[in-house]
Amino acid sequence: MSGPAKIFIIDDDAGVRDALTMLLEAAGHAVEAFQSAADFLGNFTPCNLGCIILDVNMPDMDGPTLQEELIRRGLRLPVIFLSGHGTIPVSVRTIKAGAMDFLTKPVAGSVLLAHVQKALEQSSLQQKKIGSYQSIYSRLATLTKRENEVLILAISGCVSKEIAVRLGISYRTVEIHRAHILQKTGASNLLELARISGILESLQAPD
Repeated sequence: MSGPAKIFIIDDDAGVRDALTMLLEAAGHAVEAFQSAADFLGNFTPCNLGCIILDVNMPDMDGPTLQEELIRRGLRLPVIFLSGHGTIPVSVRTIKAGAMDFLTKPVAGSVLLAHVQKALEQSSLQQKKIGSYQSIYSRLATLTKRENEVLILAISGCVSKEIAVRLGISYRTVEIHRAHILQKTGASNLLELARISGILESLQAPD
């Protein structure tokens, strides 16, 4: 799913799709355009970098419903809604669901390009964050079962003596495990361990 940034346009109006494609390609962006939500879901090429320009009112599946489906599938590209029929309740719904912007047609080309650039910057930051999380996850995966047990108790606030009693091991053994955990994860202290553990939980949490 890696590769250059790409702009996905989803709009049932062919004229809008063509105009947006010409504008974005002239600005140097790679573009894929789709006439419906179903067309997009069935044919788009996934990527990590980019954004989605999404119409609100479309047949079969409207824009906000597609946004919810993308979230359910874990597709986190920034979404810019572009609609000629936007209402305050719809715009509030989409922004609360994580949309980056809600623009009204017609929109000036310079304005749209500015919003696209902002979305691409956010997409890049998200990708860097994901890469960091994956690195942390791979380091946590090297911990042994016992080291994981010590880690869970340590970040819950237990000191080494309490951990030793709970696990039925010596204080010295707990200290050795803690040293190994710090070495394997690259953490420098308990607070850092708690942060790393929190990231792991967020990775494992269902969408």
